[in-house]
Amino acid sequence: MLADFPAIPAGWAYLDTAATSQKPQPVIDAITRGYAETYATVHRGVYQRSADMTLAYEAARRRVAEFIGGQEREIVFVRGATEAINLVAASWAGTQLKAGDRILLSTLEHHSNIVPWQMIAEKIGAHIDVVPLTVDHRIDLDAMAAMLTPQHKLVALAHVSNVLGSVLDARRAAALAHSVGAKILIDGCQAVPRMPVDVAHLDCDFYVFSGHKLYGPTGIGVLWGRYELLDAMPPYQGGGSMIDRVSFAGTTYAPPPGRFEAGTPHIVGVVGLHAAIDYVQSIGLGRIERHETALVRQAREALSRLNSVRLFGPDDAAGIVSFSVEGVHPHDVATILDEGNVAIRAGHHCAQPLMDALGVPATARASFGVYNNASDIDGLITGIQRVTRIFG
Repeated sequence: MLADFPAIPAGWAYLDTAATSQKPQPVIDAITRGYAETYATVHRGVYQRSADMTLAYEAARRRVAEFIGGQEREIVFVRGATEAINLVAASWAGTQLKAGDRILLSTLEHHSNIVPWQMIAEKIGAHIDVVPLTVDHRIDLDAMAAMLTPQHKLVALAHVSNVLGSVLDARRAAALAHSVGAKILIDGCQAVPRMPVDVAHLDCDFYVFSGHKLYGPTGIGVLWGRYELLDAMPPYQGGGSMIDRVSFAGTTYAPPPGRFEAGTPHIVGVVGLHAAIDYVQSIGLGRIERHETALVRQAREALSRLNSVRLFGPDDAAGIVSFSVEGVHPHDVATILDEGNVAIRAGHHCAQPLMDALGVPATARASFGVYNNASDIDGLITGIQRVTRIFG
């Protein structure tokens, strides 16, 4: 599989897939064809090229729906998971919540699943509660069950933590939310590249993810929502494509998903996302999950043998290992590793409340993809050994 990724040269260990994945050649080819051979606008032109591109665009929507177990009319194309969450916050929470209602988040959420809810809560006078973590750094669903009240109208949780790799029992979380009448949004950015996802089985109400973490292009993402919820939501933005009819006396809007796709979309991004889904499914998400689980286990075992290293997250983390080296700032760790051609992420990973809970300013994070293998872990360990020699 490594041969499919032209941006990964021999000898370079790319361990930052949780931030963004490298792109396989089939995705690059699909994007190139989209711009160089088949490009035209969608949903507007009556000429053949435009009609063909419209068919390709909507075929991608069907592909996404099949990929996550939803319906075609429930798939909204957005710029990424961040925009998807903002859309739900503005169009669903902004119209359904009232002063005194409560929103439930968790300690490990990405800023994109915190700040939009804070903004809407401040606007309408709602309150935010935060579920703590278990001792092995999972969202504590027992604590969540004890915290939930009929005043909670929305729960928003990460399916897989972008820092810890801990996997949420999303089906149980959805059942708990629904037991008090709350809706639940699941942030699937780190889940969809790593494991099979079926929104019908999870029984969630909204599910979001970004294409660029799924071996696809940047600037494209997906909001899945139950159709009856989307149909009751007002538009997020106004413009072309999302209308039924416009007059100065008033405007009527298209049904979902078109209602939420104002303006000319990221046409080739959608085509690239289709190719990315085809790519991961040609490998098999079950196979990808087993591959990354094995790499995590190997990396954690090797890191645990280094006395200066502190590991975060559970042993069965999905594709992600966060750690710190005693007495060394993660940025210094990452810099020295880069000198040895090992690329990791260092910082707060857009999860500052989680850093506060862990009692650290930042962590170093190695995250895996289909292109990684045992030699990348060897490079990581060799680099950390060099870090400890340099810093004593």
